[in-house]
Amino acid sequence: MGRKRTNNSQAQGHGPVPGVYPTSTGEVELRADSFLPHAFEVYVNGVPSSHIAQDPEQLEYEYMRWIAAIVDWFVAAHSNPQKLRVTHLGGGACTLARYFCHRFPDARNTVVELDATLATLVREWFDLPRSPQLKIRVGDAWDVTQTFVPSSRDVIIRDVFAGSTTPERLTTVNFFERCHQALSPGGLYVANCGDHRDLHIAKAEIQGLREVFRHVACIADPAMLKGRRYGNIILIATDSELPTNQEQQALTRLLLGGGVPAQFKDNQWTKNFSSSSTARRV
Repeated sequence: MGRKRTNNSQAQGHGPVPGVYPTSTGEVELRADSFLPHAFEVYVNGVPSSHIAQDPEQLEYEYMRWIAAIVDWFVAAHSNPQKLRVTHLGGGACTLARYFCHRFPDARNTVVELDATLATLVREWFDLPRSPQLKIRVGDAWDVTQTFVPSSRDVIIRDVFAGSTTPERLTTVNFFERCHQALSPGGLYVANCGDHRDLHIAKAEIQGLREVFRHVACIADPAMLKGRRYGNIILIATDSELPTNQEQQALTRLLLGGGVPAQFKDNQWTKNFSSSSTARRV
């Protein structure tokens, strides 16, 4: 049986309606979660992009839980939740932005989304907070980043994919330098890196980040870090101090509690991990 194709007008005013919708960059498919009531999964051009549940703090994608864990730690250790400014490069269904709006009601979240139609649809489908709590800016992540004012945000989260890979120019030293400049002193950069068994993408990104930031860490499950499969590695870069030993223990307990147990790897580990790699440049 073929997929149900739906006109954009059919969804307007009626909440989320499962189906396939044409967008600015291709198509988006909205699927109802078979096991979780009032929850949906969003596929962009055939690739799983987002899962969004009724509870804003229910994150079904493991990598989103890992990002949430490190940002939650960072805010508690180094930032002011009443003045927090978070920029999300890559929007999807705005699942993480919605999470942080709920966790930190006074924060300001800006989502940069390439697909204008998708940005409109997710506003119509889901209970996303309005601006200034959550602002969606339509544009290319690289181009928008070039316009950032220095020290204008506290956290930058990169979750940009074209198919199953991140555009290469968003993995370069040039891009990391621009993000570093846009962050407040000691701000946090987090990236969702999809990589294969050879891990050459993650190693090159870590090497590039080490040229720009004082501290670089990562989160991933052990099988991924041993090069046994394709998956996600969460890259973490900041000039602030990384978690103390005690904080790492608490973070580890949290990371091990998910469906896919993960590990936090510190600055020394990432240095050794990436030592044989070469950073990318535009």
